[in-house]
Amino acid sequence: MKAVSVEEAVAMIPAGASVMVGGFMGVGTPERLLDEVVRQRKTGLTLISNDAATPGKGVGKLFDQALVSKLTATHIGLNPKAQQQMLANQIAVDLVPQGTFVERIRAGGCGLGGVLTPTGVGTLVAEGKRQIEVDGKPFLLETALRAQFALVHAFLADYLGNLAYALTSRNFNPIMAMAADTVIVTAEHIVPVGVIAPDHVVTPAPLVDYLITNG
Repeated sequence: MKAVSVEEAVAMIPAGASVMVGGFMGVGTPERLLDEVVRQRKTGLTLISNDAATPGKGVGKLFDQALVSKLTATHIGLNPKAQQQMLANQIAVDLVPQGTFVERIRAGGCGLGGVLTPTGVGTLVAEGKRQIEVDGKPFLLETALRAQFALVHAFLADYLGNLAYALTSRNFNPIMAMAADTVIVTAEHIVPVGVIAPDHVVTPAPLVDYLITNG
């Protein structure tokens, strides 16, 4: 793990990169990183996030500046700008059931090819996907999700890069930290090693590549 400035971290993300961003409607989202992505104008991003947040908040800032070319999410209903860009064919949107979404990311983090789920069988979700029968029941094969970068927000990080989260802001952050080639983290508090009890470490340091310095 290496400590870097937010400017240095975002400079490593090329235009057109695939990026996972933690958070649920902006809760648990690394706002400082997103602000810098906007400032450096990283265009053509393939974004993997639970939702499109709202204008001016969380990943909604990326839609405000039209920086996203493809979105994989579970809903975009509270962001009219994302909806407008989708309807204008400015972004490609893949809407995924939320349980399937997180399981696909988990599969990517665990080195699996995908998961079998009954969710979506017999609906539009099933179009173009393999259907596999197990014990007489139909399942869809949903492929694993990975990204080049994961932007993660934690409540606590220690000097090694171990992470702990606060309440619901934990949401998708730990699972995304497992499913990206490069993991960049912001934390509300950076503390000495030992402050986070071993039993309270959710994301272990070996998964973290870069920690944004507070200051």
